[in-house]
Amino acid sequence: MRKVLQPILAVALGLALGLGVTRIAGESPWHVLQILWRSAFGSNYDFGMTLFYSTPLILTGLAVAVPFQAGLFNIGAEGQLTLGALAAAAVGALWPVMPWPLAPVLATLAAILAGTVWGAIPGWLRARRGSHEVINTIMLNFIAAGLASYVTLYLLKNPDSQNPETRPIGAGYLIHQFGVFGGAPVSLALPLAVMAAVLVWILLWRTVLGYEMRAVGQSEPAARAAGINPGRIRIIAMSVAGGLAGLVGVGEVLGNAGKFRLGFSPEYGFIGIAVALLGRNQPVGVVASALLFGALHKGAADLDLETEHVTRELSLILQALIILSVSAEGLWSWMKKRREA
Repeated sequence: MRKVLQPILAVALGLALGLGVTRIAGESPWHVLQILWRSAFGSNYDFGMTLFYSTPLILTGLAVAVPFQAGLFNIGAEGQLTLGALAAAAVGALWPVMPWPLAPVLATLAAILAGTVWGAIPGWLRARRGSHEVINTIMLNFIAAGLASYVTLYLLKNPDSQNPETRPIGAGYLIHQFGVFGGAPVSLALPLAVMAAVLVWILLWRTVLGYEMRAVGQSEPAARAAGINPGRIRIIAMSVAGGLAGLVGVGEVLGNAGKFRLGFSPEYGFIGIAVALLGRNQPVGVVASALLFGALHKGAADLDLETEHVTRELSLILQALIILSVSAEGLWSWMKKRREA
């Protein structure tokens, strides 16, 4: 119960502090809260956009949570999702006449494979060379951005557009969108993300491999004594994380744009770090946290129009304060132990 209540209280405290900032800025906190709620959940379309923004955050949150269980910190979800989306678009642009349902399956596998390879690289470097995954994944983010720019602008450039985007994918690659959300691009990528969360839970808590991941994350010497190879586990954990992040390309390319567009991600990979931290690196918590951050992202969109002193950047302040509230748990625990000592 304590593990459930603490994140909820942290979210409430973070929102209270953030709304207090709006009072200092000269806006009514209650009015701002109403705008956030109405913009995120006020209509079927608004709720659909919230789910649309939440879908990639579920996947990037899982991409951070899985390596964390193995004692790794994946900062490279942004690069992994970029190459995953690019791979899906490349398959759809190079073989546009592929029939459905083979077409979306191939594009999805390409997105997973590209993300998996990009995630395996820092895992291998950590396991075999001792290079820290944080530095490696940060550098790989820049390399992924450069590769995506080159392929988009020089190899697969859309000749009918001045925007930095690839050629459209074939019609057989497009996946179903749910019409109940009033035109919001909520597609089969949403249940795919939820299914990924379920599979991650099964992997971590119902398989031998998941046990080995958690054992390495909690105590590498004990894991070695039990016959577990930490290097192998690190490579597998980062590969799984890359594949999860690569799935973001399914929702963006196959379910929304029909092409790869440079800069399509509003830093989903980095927001996924906050999603995983708030969700305590648990699949259920990640899904709930992603919904919250998706609602904040969508809800803040109307602040520019309906307030005088607050802009959509308030969502970033709210996210930061929520994460600070969650991380403050360690401070309170430390102070409690000091008092008891």
